[in-house]
Amino acid sequence: MGFVAVVWGADRFVHGAAGLASNWGVSRVVIGLTVVAFGTSAPEMLVSGMAAVAGSGEMGIGNAIGSNITNVTLVLGASAAVGTLGIHSRLLVREIPILFLAMAVSWWFLWDGDLSRVEGLVLFGGLIAVIVWLSVEGAKERSDAASVSFDDDIPDSLPTARAVPLFLVGLVFLLVGSRILVWGAVELALSLGVSELVVGLTLVALGTSLPELAASVAASRRGEQDIAVGNVVGSNIFNLLGVLALPGIIAPGKVSHVVVLRDFPIMLGATLLLLFMAVNEANEIGPKRGATLVLVFIVYFVMLFVHPSFAGMPG
Repeated sequence: MGFVAVVWGADRFVHGAAGLASNWGVSRVVIGLTVVAFGTSAPEMLVSGMAAVAGSGEMGIGNAIGSNITNVTLVLGASAAVGTLGIHSRLLVREIPILFLAMAVSWWFLWDGDLSRVEGLVLFGGLIAVIVWLSVEGAKERSDAASVSFDDDIPDSLPTARAVPLFLVGLVFLLVGSRILVWGAVELALSLGVSELVVGLTLVALGTSLPELAASVAASRRGEQDIAVGNVVGSNIFNLLGVLALPGIIAPGKVSHVVVLRDFPIMLGATLLLLFMAVNEANEIGPKRGATLVLVFIVYFVMLFVHPSFAGMPG
C-alpha cells in the first residue's frame, strides 16, 4: 500500500506542480530540470525523511545508496535491454563529473561513522546549488534534448483551479504513503531477521526507484536513449545530495561502517562500470552489457539476504 501510494502520489504531485509552474510563466526546460527531476526523487526523499523521523535513519541512508545502485544496474540495464542506450557527450562532460563529486563529498562525510546536521545541510545546500546551475544552463540550451525528456510530465494546459488540488492530493499521498512504507519496512525487517539498513538498501530502494525505472524504460522504447541515462544520472545526484542529507538534518547520528566499506564501494564500482561500458566509439550500451548490469543488481540484492557476513551481520 505504501509503494502504491508513493508512486501514484509522486505522479500527481509532479503533474500539478508542473502545471502551476507553467501557469506562472516558468519555461518548460527549467520545469523539467527542477520540478519534474525533483518529483522523480520525491519518493526517496519522503521515505528517507519519514524514516529519520521514525528513528530509522539507517533505512534512509540505505535507501539513498541502494536507490543509486538500483538505478545504475537494474534501471539502466533494463533500459539497455529494451534498446541500445546512447550516452550524450554533455553527460560525460557535465553531469557525470557532478555525480562523482557528490559521491566523493558524501563518502567523506560518512567515513567517520557519523552524519552530522551541518554535513546534512552542506549536502542539501549542494543540491540547491546544482538545481540553480542546471536551471541556468537549461535556460541557455532551450533546444537541448533535456527539454524533450520531460514533455510527458509537463501539461500543455492545466488550469490553476485543477493544478492546485492535484498538487495537494499528490503531496498528501506522498506523505501518508511514505509513512506507511517505512512502518511496513521496519516490521518486515524484524520479521525477516535482517537489519533496517538491508531493507532500505534492497526492498525500499527498489520500490522508490520504480518511477525512474518506468521513465527510463519508456524513454528507451521511444528511442530517446540518452534521456534514459540522463534521468538516472540526475536522480543519483539528487539522491546523494538531497535524500542522504535528510537523515543528517532530521536525526543526525551514527552511521554503520558497513555502508562505507561495502555499499559505497559497490555504488562507486557500478557507476565506474557504467562509465567503462559507455566510453567506446559509439558511446553506447547494448543489450548484452545491459544484461550484465541487471546481473550485478541481482547478485547484490540476493547476497544481502542469503549471505549474512556480506550483509555485515554475524554468520
